Amino acid sequence: MTITLKPEQEKFIRAEIESGHFHSVDEVVEYALASIRGREQRRESPVPQKNLAQFLMESPFAGAELNLERQNDYGRPIDL
Repeated sequence: MTITLKPEQEKFIRAEIESGHFHSVDEVVEYALASIRGREQRRESPVPQKNLAQFLMESPFAGAELNLERQNDYGRPIDL
């Protein structure tokens, strides 16, 4: 298979290889394909969304009676 790249794409791939992120063009292509596969799998099996109340009720800290109120901070005196 022959693939034609735009000049900026080729420049980007060369820069990635020169920086040491990848060792070859094949490795860049394999990484790109794996990324596409992973993105498609995430789309096919979406994580069920929870509302904030559900999230807090299922939290490991549920029932721990944590005090989450902020204390007033009046600053400190500064000598001028």
